[in-house]
Amino acid sequence: MAGDTDDIDGLVAKLNAGDATARADAAERLCRAGPAAVTAAVALVRACGDTDDQVREWAAAALEELGPPPPGSTPPLVELAAGADPLAAYWAVTLLGRSGKDAADAVPALATCLGADDPAVAERAAWALGKVGPAAAAARGPLEQAAGSANSRLARLAREALHAIG
Repeated sequence: MAGDTDDIDGLVAKLNAGDATARADAAERLCRAGPAAVTAAVALVRACGDTDDQVREWAAAALEELGPPPPGSTPPLVELAAGADPLAAYWAVTLLGRSGKDAADAVPALATCLGADDPAVAERAAWALGKVGPAAAAARGPLEQAAGSANSRLARLAREALHAIG
C-alpha cells in the first residue's frame, strides 16, 4: 500500500467518514503508510481537530512521519492555522514551516500565529517563519515583538527566525 495513491485516496475518504472507528482506522493506516501518505497531509491536519481521541492521536502520529506537504497545500493550511483547534493549528503551522520558502504566501498568517493563545502554536509559528527565511521579512515586526516575550522558548525561536530572515 505504501506506494499506492488509490489506497491513500481511499483512506482520506474514510478519514472524512461519519464513523469514529473508521476514521481512527484510516488515520492509523495513513500513519503506517509513512511518507507515502504525504498527499493526505491536509486531511490529516484536519483530523487533528476530530472529536475522537484516537483519530487525533493517529493523525498527529502520521504527521510526524511526513516531510513538506504537496504543492498547493498552502491555502488550506493557512486556513487551518487560523482555526480554533490548537492541535490542528500546530500541525498546519508545522507543515507550512516544512515547506520553507515555498510557504512565503503564508507569512501573514504565520505572523498572526505568533500571538496565538496556545504557546506551542506561537512557538511553532516563530520556527516556521525562520524556515521560510528571507521571504518572511514582512514578519520582522511581529518577530521582534515575540523576541521580547516572557516565554523564553518563543523569544529564542523568534530571535533565530530574525537571524534566518537576515
